[in-house]
Amino acid sequence: MSTTQVFGGETLAQKDARTRALVLGPYLTDRAATYAEGTKPLRAPEARLDEAEGLALAIDVDLVGRELVLLSQIRPATFLGKGKVEEIAALVKEREADLVVVDCALSPVQQRNLEKAFAAKVIDRTGLILEIFGERARTKEGALQVELAHLAYQKSRLVRSWTHLERQRGGFGFLGGPGETQIETDRRLIQERMTRIERDLDHVKRTRGLHRKSRREVPFPIVALVGYTNAGKSSLFNRLTKADVFAKDLLFATLDPTLRGLKLPHGGKVILSDTVGFISDLPHMLVSAFRATLEEVLEADVILHVRDIAHEDAEAQGADVEKILAELGIDAHDTRLIEVFNKIDLLPPEERDRLRETAARKPVDERPCVVSAATGDGVDDLLAGIEARYARGRVLFEIRLDAADGEGQAWLYAHTEVLQRQAAEDGSAFQVRVPEETRARLERRFPQLRDLN
Repeated sequence: MSTTQVFGGETLAQKDARTRALVLGPYLTDRAATYAEGTKPLRAPEARLDEAEGLALAIDVDLVGRELVLLSQIRPATFLGKGKVEEIAALVKEREADLVVVDCALSPVQQRNLEKAFAAKVIDRTGLILEIFGERARTKEGALQVELAHLAYQKSRLVRSWTHLERQRGGFGFLGGPGETQIETDRRLIQERMTRIERDLDHVKRTRGLHRKSRREVPFPIVALVGYTNAGKSSLFNRLTKADVFAKDLLFATLDPTLRGLKLPHGGKVILSDTVGFISDLPHMLVSAFRATLEEVLEADVILHVRDIAHEDAEAQGADVEKILAELGIDAHDTRLIEVFNKIDLLPPEERDRLRETAARKPVDERPCVVSAATGDGVDDLLAGIEARYARGRVLFEIRLDAADGEGQAWLYAHTEVLQRQAAEDGSAFQVRVPEETRARLERRFPQLRDLN
């Protein structure tokens, strides 16, 4: 929906600008959380609230306040205790907030009860993340994936609980009003739409599979960037490929995947893939919906786990990414993984030196790369690390061809990674690298090859 569309004499952008939001962080105390979950939370409540505020700002609301609420237990009816509900209701009225963002997963009953108590719209963490994704999706595939996740979320609710606010908005309806689609009111229509989307995404999946098969035959190795949202993946992508992918200090600045070619130090070429950022408590339906996109990661030859090492919650963010990768079937000890400690330019010099020294003491296969996407510091080491990591599963050969064997030369460029070509009077000597599984095929095609391994 265009932001210039007019409703009642005002543009949608003007109406959106009046969305006054209060961010609420209701978290169990460390003691209560440890009792309930068995482990002490990795994040401090204030840090969690900071992230929730960042998520709210990502949908361009007018933030009128934030409130931290520590709970000893979760109430089934309203999540919060009765006294705290009354206190927040008074604050909502005082700040004239018409949206309350609650940084937790609310049940439909809890959401409805809080909306009645606050006389304002209420969205939980899942709804907020889906709203961000709905606004950020640029490709047809991205829009389908977000809509599928949105429908799965709405199907679990099937209530139209925000009719008391006569407002309209684009996106996927979490901040919307009565003028929007009523698809969430009919389970049958929701299921029919979900089935159609899943069919379309299956087609996308098959198409991606064909593209991956074609790339494997070329073959250009795939290097996938993963990491917590706002860890600097897109900035690193731009630094490595000299591209101009949208990169901003904003949660979920990247949603749709981007692919670019990248040359390595010894002339080899790889395809670099930038993916959607991960986040703690990422809604399960989003992981499922974006599986088609995330299969680029599953198929990658090298996976770069980009971390904002200057962030106060760097360890917790790293653990969250590892958890989501595990859901995708990628173990934290996968030999394809390289940890990339990004944003070292934001660290004091002595901390930077200590980080490099610590990294250097680790075995080569486990050593993180210490870089700054902003300044380029450490990028050459990262490129060398990428080359070394994916080359481990590949074998090296020298093949001499006559000058007249144009067909053989074309085959090498189409099916192997040509690292070097040395011309001679009677032809050329090619140094090529291929995956181990391609060895037999290469030996059949060029029985005169020389094994350099």
